[in-house]
Amino acid sequence: MENILFQTFWGNTVKEYIISLIAFILTALILWMFKTIFLNRLKKIAKKTTTEIDDLLVKCLQLINWPLYLAIALWVAFKFINIAPNISKIYNYFVTIIIIYYTVKIIIVWINYFTDNITKKRVEEGRVTDVGIIKLINNILKAILWIIAALILLENFGVNITTLVAGLGIGGIAIAFSLQAILGDVIASFSIYFDRPFDIEDYIVVGDISGIVKKIGIKSTKLESLSGEEIIISNKDLGNSRVRNYKRMQKRRIVFTIGVTYDTPSEKLKKIPEIITNIINDIEICTIDRVHFHKYGDFSLIFEIVYYILDPEYKKYMETQQKINFEIKEIFEKEGIEFAYPTQTIYVNALNHENYIKTELL
Repeated sequence: MENILFQTFWGNTVKEYIISLIAFILTALILWMFKTIFLNRLKKIAKKTTTEIDDLLVKCLQLINWPLYLAIALWVAFKFINIAPNISKIYNYFVTIIIIYYTVKIIIVWINYFTDNITKKRVEEGRVTDVGIIKLINNILKAILWIIAALILLENFGVNITTLVAGLGIGGIAIAFSLQAILGDVIASFSIYFDRPFDIEDYIVVGDISGIVKKIGIKSTKLESLSGEEIIISNKDLGNSRVRNYKRMQKRRIVFTIGVTYDTPSEKLKKIPEIITNIINDIEICTIDRVHFHKYGDFSLIFEIVYYILDPEYKKYMETQQKINFEIKEIFEKEGIEFAYPTQTIYVNALNHENYIKTELL
């Protein structure tokens, strides 16, 4: 029996092979206990804590599976025997692949953790616009991570990645030229995300197009016009246009005019600024700026009124203006002040006498 143990095969005795096998089995058993017993207990402990970091660490450990455990067990076993260079080279390749793979997987867990937290905060703040952009950034980071991992792996396999990267750079430039329209929209979507010129449900005007923002995508933004139809605008066009966002107005400045007849006495004309000022000041969300006898019109005496309404909603503005108009009409009727309307007066010189005939054409 002793002679068998000391017989040599491929540079190692049978005894060394047995010790190596025992080391492999013991290491694999310890790793199995770590995965099935220790990690489960650790997971239960992590759930009882308020912090999320320990849960994340446990999740990372649970990602590690038997390929890495096998590599560790083989590493321990190989300490007790001499292995052929070819086998050693294959093992090194295997370990490199496994380590890079699980490293990337663990980093992705952390990327998802941070992007998910940012997404939840944006949704709680009502900034659902950010969700699509954050998802895009998440996917881009993952893609870049896998590309870097692939390049590191190729370099470890003896591939000259300098030439490869240069070739990818030239190819990337060619692809960028062919996809420049799409890339322009994607870049514009990032600009919208970081500059935040508008959000979902904002009412915006872009050139001669206006509507409520319903969706901000990677390539385009969808608006719903006041008449109900869907309008799709590319993000690049939005980035190159002047965008007016009425939802973010803190207050709305209103300018309107009224005209009264030339027959209105001066004392009543002087009452008009006070009347209109009192009407607007009595409305809680309005502040008067000025009321002036502006000019002599073709058929009326024109007053210009400027006030502010402390509400950006267009419907609220229209309701307020309507209320002001009703009250002006009622008070003017009580005061005997007449609104002007287009008239024309013609004076005709009658033949053979000095009287004049006055006619009014409505």
